Amino acid sequence: MLKYLTKAAFVAMLAALVTGCASQAPKLDYTAFKASKPHSILVLPPVSESTDINAGNGVLAQATYPLAEAGYYVLPVALVSETFKQNGMTIANDIQAVAPAKLRQIFGADAALYINVTKYGVSYQVLDSEAQVTVQAKLVDLRSGAALWEGKASASSNEQNNNNSNGLGLVGLLIQAAVKQVVNKASDAAYPVAGLANQRLLSAGGANTILYGPRSAKYGTD
Repeated sequence: MLKYLTKAAFVAMLAALVTGCASQAPKLDYTAFKASKPHSILVLPPVSESTDINAGNGVLAQATYPLAEAGYYVLPVALVSETFKQNGMTIANDIQAVAPAKLRQIFGADAALYINVTKYGVSYQVLDSEAQVTVQAKLVDLRSGAALWEGKASASSNEQNNNNSNGLGLVGLLIQAAVKQVVNKASDAAYPVAGLANQRLLSAGGANTILYGPRSAKYGTD
């Protein structure tokens, strides 16, 4: 009996190991990124698939900080936005369709970050409301047009709230949900969540993240 149990345990462990390995994201190829060595990054207005009108600006406003912390010079968002506006371009899809060489000519940046917001906003249920943000990004060399890196990240307002409802009865849950919905409707509840998603997506030093830039003390170590 012990022999069969041991064999079964081994098979279970092997299956778990295989499943764990299969669920890991494939490691990105950084060859082009390391060869490009971008110093400056132009963050383009995000294209949004969300119906929330705050999605593009909410993500864009918080995208430059993690890139600067990673060691890159990031062109000021206000300056970039005004430049596009002066040239009659205000729609994110049109801006992202501009040729890399043209962006390089106008802004002089080494690379551009193309952001796509696939989810942004608050979903409401009877007993709860949750702000969710999902963003994708691609870094492109403006000198060659080559893709250097791409990634995706998500965040939720409920990530730290799982324990806050412990011990509440039905009435307590309903009151808590009502308060959250009032607060979320009165403000852009997804905005701080977008900041967390951006941090996860655009910070350096993790698995499959962007590389450290030349202004970082860790430049060239990843």
